Amino acid sequence: MVTRVATVAFEGIEARAVDVQVQVTPGGVNFILVGLPDKAVGESKERVRAALIASGLALPAKRITVNLAPADLPKEGSHYDLPIALAVMAAIGAIPADALAGYTVLGELALDGSITAVAGVLPAAIAAYGRGQGLICPHACGPEAAWAAADIDILAPRSLIQLANHFKGTQVMARPEPAVARPSGPLPDLADIKGQESAKRVLEIAAAGGHNLLMNGPPGAGKSMLASRLPSILPPLSPRELLEVSMVLSVAGHLADGALTDRRPFRAPHHSASMAALVGGGLQAKPGEVSLAHHGVLFLDELPEFQAQALDALRQPMETGDVLISRANHRVVYPARFQLVAAMNPCRCGKATEPGFACRRQQNERCMAQYQSRISGPMLDRIDIAIDVPAVTAADLILPAASEGSAEVAARVAAARRLQTARFEALGLSGIGTNAGCPVPVLDEIARPDNAGLALLREAADAMRLTARAYHRVLKVARTLADLDGDAKVGRIHLAEALSYRARGDQVAQAA
Repeated sequence: MVTRVATVAFEGIEARAVDVQVQVTPGGVNFILVGLPDKAVGESKERVRAALIASGLALPAKRITVNLAPADLPKEGSHYDLPIALAVMAAIGAIPADALAGYTVLGELALDGSITAVAGVLPAAIAAYGRGQGLICPHACGPEAAWAAADIDILAPRSLIQLANHFKGTQVMARPEPAVARPSGPLPDLADIKGQESAKRVLEIAAAGGHNLLMNGPPGAGKSMLASRLPSILPPLSPRELLEVSMVLSVAGHLADGALTDRRPFRAPHHSASMAALVGGGLQAKPGEVSLAHHGVLFLDELPEFQAQALDALRQPMETGDVLISRANHRVVYPARFQLVAAMNPCRCGKATEPGFACRRQQNERCMAQYQSRISGPMLDRIDIAIDVPAVTAADLILPAASEGSAEVAARVAAARRLQTARFEALGLSGIGTNAGCPVPVLDEIARPDNAGLALLREAADAMRLTARAYHRVLKVARTLADLDGDAKVGRIHLAEALSYRARGDQVAQAA
């Protein structure tokens, strides 16, 4: 007789069904595990053996064969421990075999029989609900699984003994409740920044439309301060976005205590990060920073110091909103619709733009061009807004704090985003929430300027030698400026401001 228990294998954020089959037959005493397991899955038989002994169950002196079907699908991770153990327990009669028929099971076992947390419980719960099944998962992951649906049957035991008692009816477990992460504290406020009024304006535009932003300025000008305050003016995640972000975090194992938060992700990797760290990869094709920043902000400080190969790997996800990781044995797709915010110095020492400064190695212009050439032209072409952030003077620092803070700016950003969401929903594009993600065929319909604006755009496109991508990005920024002003039509003034933010990026691209 073959006992079956349902579990999952993860491909990106998708949970594919896996059937754990256990057969106990007479013969030599052996515990065989087949079905293309990796090292962690192959070691599960020792954890299962120890956990069963600690729970008061001894494996029979027979041949135990465990098959993970489909056999050609690679199995990775430690979450196969619990389904294997339960299938063995059902095969030897320790628990009723039919009790597991309606559940998807995942969890890691400790040697004392307790069940420890694993990654990917939220996608597994959603997949189980889609197949009309309940979920058995570790107690620590129960609050995470409860977000899948209000009516999904969830069992979150602490140990094998507790789960066995539940099936026997001697210790019934309650359904876990969804958990909400407590705010770690107030976000940094824009009111803390003195001076840099033009940079604050640009930050508001970038937040309103989800546009990529590049800030160029000397050390100490406040570029990192500005970027760190961007989350304080971004609207909270919508329910759909919250689910997508949480599924990525769940697969990566970054959901603390299974609690979800509606704050948008803000990822700031160090410039020594590898290409696999940025876009994802490694032995198990884990999500990278671009996926962990999904529906949030990816901040790259000291942009030219990143590896050129790693930066160019961002180009495809910036265009498509997802990242494809191909390996010899499998292919994984992760969502990666992020907003890129980058900061850089004008040159290696950062003083080339200071009045009266002369570089000792070469001319200032040549030094700047050489440093900025570390960033490829195609990468810069994907930047919507590029600005210079000048150094803050002592006169700016003496001034009192600004009267307008993040709360006022966030209200204007939220109003602009509501206009964008309503516009795209009216066009049947419910999956798009910002102007930055607007498809090009729709752009002519929603951002076509008036006659004066068309004339300006035609002249600027010839003078600035705008590429097709740059042309469309100028229109998207202009559409955002019109939304902030509450105008239904994109005017000449909006295009003029959008083009001014493009001029700096073209200068850097020429240097590259």
